[in-house]
Amino acid sequence: MSRLSPDNVLLAKEIIGRYPRPKSALIPLLHLAQEQAGYVSNDAMEHIAELTGVTPAEVLGTCSFYEMFKREQVGKYMVNICTNISCQLNGGEELLHHAEETLGIRPGGTTDDGMFTLEDVECIAACTEAPCLQVNYRYEYRIDNDGFDKLIDDLRNGNRYDIPHHGTLARIRQHLDPERAAGIESPEVTGKPQWFADREPAPESEKETA
Repeated sequence: MSRLSPDNVLLAKEIIGRYPRPKSALIPLLHLAQEQAGYVSNDAMEHIAELTGVTPAEVLGTCSFYEMFKREQVGKYMVNICTNISCQLNGGEELLHHAEETLGIRPGGTTDDGMFTLEDVECIAACTEAPCLQVNYRYEYRIDNDGFDKLIDDLRNGNRYDIPHHGTLARIRQHLDPERAAGIESPEVTGKPQWFADREPAPESEKETA
């Protein structure tokens, strides 16, 4: 299903209600779409545009800016192996080559069974724990070839309950009671902004007084 499901439409409206402007909800709504399908489809972006009152191009602009949003189908597990300087000096390149052999794919590819997508990535901010990788953006530190093979076996056998399928940010979703919501008011400005008014030249009458 490319568009948001009926249940997710209700959730989307709840999320939109937390913001003074519907457009501000684009990022959590894109996450919602990706959680539903594993990636963000064009139909989903059009649906989000309808819900927030913006153009599909604006939704695409947000979606395409962030690496975590995938616009094509990927595996259940996105394996990101860092090969930046710290990881490279500690075996990151060798780990990537081993992953290619183990999974039978090159970076950017997905295994035939749809389980794994492999990516060669830049720094993932764990330089003291090199070489490191992420699976669906969950960290694995100081991992060697044997550790990688065990990780893949555990994922195939469903033994890593701490790593949900791609697109899932968290297992517990926040729900706000409408009675507890803060008073959300649009920040729209009427008239000239104060910073603009402060920079206007003083009237001639005030100059003469000065």
